Amino acid sequence: MRSVFRLLATTAAALVCSSTALAQAYPDRPIKAVVPFAAGSATDTIGRAFALKMQESLGQTIVVDNKPGASGLLGADAVAKAAPDGYTILIGTNSTNAALKSLMKKLPYDQDTAFAPVAYMGSVPLIMAVNNDVPAKTLKELVDMAKAKPGSINFASASTSQLVSTEMMAGMAGIQLSNVPYKSGPAAMTDLIGGVVQMFSADFAVMLPQVKAGKVRGLAVTSAKRSPAVPELPTVNEALGLKDYELIAYFAVFAPAGTPPDIVAKLNKAVNEAANSKEIQDRFAGIGFAVEPGTPADLAKRSVTETAKWAKAIKDAKIEPQ
Repeated sequence: MRSVFRLLATTAAALVCSSTALAQAYPDRPIKAVVPFAAGSATDTIGRAFALKMQESLGQTIVVDNKPGASGLLGADAVAKAAPDGYTILIGTNSTNAALKSLMKKLPYDQDTAFAPVAYMGSVPLIMAVNNDVPAKTLKELVDMAKAKPGSINFASASTSQLVSTEMMAGMAGIQLSNVPYKSGPAAMTDLIGGVVQMFSADFAVMLPQVKAGKVRGLAVTSAKRSPAVPELPTVNEALGLKDYELIAYFAVFAPAGTPPDIVAKLNKAVNEAANSKEIQDRFAGIGFAVEPGTPADLAKRSVTETAKWAKAIKDAKIEPQ
């Protein structure tokens, strides 16, 4: 019996030493960063920029793998089921790590337990815009149009933030809009410019260049305060005389649950160094990107808060789970 105990103790010690050695050697090969949205989306643009800076800290290549579909569910599911070894990470968003739980009747993974929080990256507001042929010059005029002919105005959405931001505004304004779902933000933008859809609410990375170029007409920003990037655009609250409207998109890094704490710590350090870099801050200052470096524990707390916040927003917008 003593021999058995000695064997078990030796085996356990060997496993601990082996795990520690693996964590110390990490990373010794390229890392895959799954972006759960299409190339050209804000998640993709921000994720790729962070990946390049994180490589400098980690000393290994980070390969970005786009897996769009189902508001980020497909990419998130792939990471949730990946080996918890630090070589597959998720560029998560409010869609994948807060809202999907309330938008879907059933997820292929447990959103609350499938991921190890790594680090918060930052957030961006959205811009509500219309096709240039739409008569409305302000959000108030668009609301008046919708009230005059309920359901006559359609809007595009390719992510949770795009869908909820518009439905939430419509609910608070007392109007009905028709949703046209898209697989990607860039595709929705193309159709907004072309007049296939009349309205689209998207993050600054996707929307601001088109507003600046005059290809679409910006009506309002979804943040609580006006953005220095487009100070001429009012907030939704200002435009409609509301008080409690605010909805922003955010980005964070997650790993599969069970990823060793030492590896999570190395990834956290790399994300925070990227967020603090002048290169990242200068590049995205124009789209209202606000960084907020912190610990994995900070992100875990934020995820709980954001999940509750988005659940309320989705309920208030009367969006039925699919």
